[in-house]
Amino acid sequence: MVGLGKFSLSSNSNDSKGETLDNKESKDVNAVAPIDTDSESVNAGELVILDKGDRRIGLISAAFLVTNRILGTGIFSVTSTILTLSGSVGVTLILWVVGMIIALAGLYVYAEFGSYPSRLLQRNGGEKNYLEYVYKNPKFLVTCMYAMYVVLLGWASGNSVVFGEYILNAANVEPTEWAARGIGIACVSFAFLINTLNVKAGLFVMNTLGFFKVAIVLLISVTGWVALGGGINNSEFEPTGAFSNAFDGDSPSGYGIVMSLYNVIWAFVGYSNVNYSLSEVRNPVKALKISAPIAVISLGVIYMFVNIAYFAVVPGDVIRSSGRIIAAHFFRIAFGETAERACSVFVALSALGNVISVIFSQGRIVQQLGREGVLPFSSFFASQRPFNSPFTGLFEHWVICVITIVAPPAGDAYNFVMNLISYPLNIINFFVAIGLLWLHYEARKGRREWTPVIKSPIVVTFFFALASLYLVVAPYIPPTGGQNVYNDMPYWVHCVAAWGVFFAGGVYWVIWAKILPRYGKYKLVSRDVLEDDGFWRNKFFKIPYGSELSEEEFIEEHQKNL
Repeated sequence: MVGLGKFSLSSNSNDSKGETLDNKESKDVNAVAPIDTDSESVNAGELVILDKGDRRIGLISAAFLVTNRILGTGIFSVTSTILTLSGSVGVTLILWVVGMIIALAGLYVYAEFGSYPSRLLQRNGGEKNYLEYVYKNPKFLVTCMYAMYVVLLGWASGNSVVFGEYILNAANVEPTEWAARGIGIACVSFAFLINTLNVKAGLFVMNTLGFFKVAIVLLISVTGWVALGGGINNSEFEPTGAFSNAFDGDSPSGYGIVMSLYNVIWAFVGYSNVNYSLSEVRNPVKALKISAPIAVISLGVIYMFVNIAYFAVVPGDVIRSSGRIIAAHFFRIAFGETAERACSVFVALSALGNVISVIFSQGRIVQQLGREGVLPFSSFFASQRPFNSPFTGLFEHWVICVITIVAPPAGDAYNFVMNLISYPLNIINFFVAIGLLWLHYEARKGRREWTPVIKSPIVVTFFFALASLYLVVAPYIPPTGGQNVYNDMPYWVHCVAAWGVFFAGGVYWVIWAKILPRYGKYKLVSRDVLEDDGFWRNKFFKIPYGSELSEEEFIEEHQKNL
């Protein structure tokens, strides 16, 4: 074992031994005993027995998993902030390109992990699996910190606020902060109820609303080219000349660059969405190699076209003052006030679709943590009662979203939520990239085998690690020239809040993995178990001190009694 800070990284020499994937998969997986995933002598031959559950996601569906998750409200709401912070049109467009490159680098880092033929990696869960695979010590610390990251962050709250602002704009009502928040709470409440009461209806609404998102960005893109060609005759439209001197403006500060990148990356969150569902993908390697890159590159190109359209139609001063309703101003100038209100409805529906999608996923992640036994009152969070849906997981995320929407001071809610989601994600991305570099180092030293089907070039992985580290460190640079993205909160508040979430995970680890086992007189162990639905999952078990049964016998007996 080799230490990295307070963590230990796996250097398992036995990981390269064992049967081949083809030979092992020919066996009956239902006869396989639970595997000790804590052990440093895990046999890789055992770990390649992949899930046998229903794989319903094909290559096209995998591409839409990424598309629907990425294409939320970011492209409709962040350009104003980016232009204000970066200082010029040219720098703004460059930052969008940089953001796409970072997203692609991250996609290939995650794809390499997901393509390794081990059931510890090639299954549902994404970065949770990868962090647990690499950072094994202190035992269960990564699991606890990740659990708090999932449980305490209101992922769906930002787009709920955007929904409220666009609905108010469509109604021709001044979008005041608390009115938008109130409608935002109604939005996330609707998403919670439809995902709770009727899962199929929620999926239908989510997929239907996905068409609105695609239709709007394509319409904006085409309109931008028409504007550049002089084809718009609306009386309110005048050529902006934004590209004649694209780099005219204030020089961006370090703070302005990093906060602009946060806004760009917020618009690309979801590039690793396939990794969360690998157990259900028919061909995980092809989905990671083909479907996900096509989706990210296509959306990256469309995002560039949309931004070009904004700058071609909307004057710079209007963009800077538009806040999160830049798309509405675009349609008003290009097509008139009626089109502005119609656009506001469509963007609001797009936001609603994203909120339904996010709370759908987050509720299931909370439920899965409950099924593993990580959370307190795990059986409560693991339940499908009373509506045959992850009601308790969905309800937990709804509560956190409502708190996140109402807690920040007026004027700061959306930016705080966006940065609070993005900042810890960059911390996780940094450790994922460093973990992958470590696996390559161990393989080169001959201490383990690391033979993924998809390989992220070392330079790409290193770039992703450096980019993530920059996005972790740079927010502490004080803003200059009044560039603070918050009106009434300190510029570093989201950083402190994010570290507070991980600290809470550390405190929970001390209580759950150290204090309670000592005073409860049991040993906490984890095993990989094959459940009735055909999917392997990591589960935690409490082995009483002095038990007459061995650990494996106790676990097998426990599984039989479920």
